[in-house]
Amino acid sequence: EKIAKRTVGFSGADLENMMNEAAIAIARENKKEIDMEDIEEASMKVKYGPSKKRLHDEYEREMTAYHEAGHAVLAHMLPYADPVHRISIVSRGHALGYTFTPPEKDKVQLLKSEMLDDMVVMMGGRAAEMLIYDEQTAGASNDIERATRVARSMVVEYGMSKLGPMNFAPQYDRSYAKAWGEPHKISAQLQEKVDSEIRELIDEAQKKAMTLLKKHRKQLDDVTTKLLEVETLDGDEFERVMGVKKARKDLKRS
Repeated sequence: EKIAKRTVGFSGADLENMMNEAAIAIARENKKEIDMEDIEEASMKVKYGPSKKRLHDEYEREMTAYHEAGHAVLAHMLPYADPVHRISIVSRGHALGYTFTPPEKDKVQLLKSEMLDDMVVMMGGRAAEMLIYDEQTAGASNDIERATRVARSMVVEYGMSKLGPMNFAPQYDRSYAKAWGEPHKISAQLQEKVDSEIRELIDEAQKKAMTLLKKHRKQLDDVTTKLLEVETLDGDEFERVMGVKKARKDLKRS
C-alpha cells in the first residue's frame, strides 16, 4: 500500500524501471533481497534522478532545509493540496532538495481549488526564504516556472479567471480535422489583460504562502531542525512533527 501511494502516476515501464534500479542497488551491496528502503530510493531515482553527494556549508544546508520545509508545511496545511510523502535535502539531479507530494489516487478531473492550493505550495520555498532570510535564491526557479504554467493554463485554457470562460490560446483552422495556416491570435489589449490575470494569480499565491508560513512559523522551524538532523523525512516521520493532515471534505451540491 505504501509503495502504491509513492508511485501514483507511474506507468508499467516506470514500475519495471524502479524495480530494476532496486535490484541493481542491492547487487552492489551484496544483499539477497530488496527491502522497502531500496524501493523508496529507487522510486526517487526514477522520479528525480540519482542522489548526489554535494558539498554544502551549514548556511546553504539550512537555506535548503527552510526552502523544502516551506513547501511541505503548506502542503500539510492546505486542504486541497496533496499530502507530503517524503521531504529531503539530499541533492538529486539539478535540485538541492525536494518535497514529494504525489496525489493519493489517480485524478481524472482537476478542481480550481486544487490548482490554487498547488500554486501556494509551489511558492512556499520562495516565501520561506523571504520570511527567514529576507533574501531570494535561484533555487526557486523551477517552482516559479511550474506556478506560472498552472496560472497560465487557468486563465488561457480553463476559463478560471475574471476574464471568463473563453480560450485565449492561439486558434488554428481545423478544416478536414487538421490544423493548418497561421493561428488566430488575440489582440494586444486582450493579451495585456491575460498577462495581468496570470500575474494576479501568482501574486495571490505568494501572499497566501507568506501569510500561512508566518502563522505556522514554529512548525516551519521544527521541520527544518529535523531535516538538518536526518536529511530525509518520509510521510510518517513528517506527520510526527506536524500532526496528522486533516482529511479533505468532499464537494457538496449547492
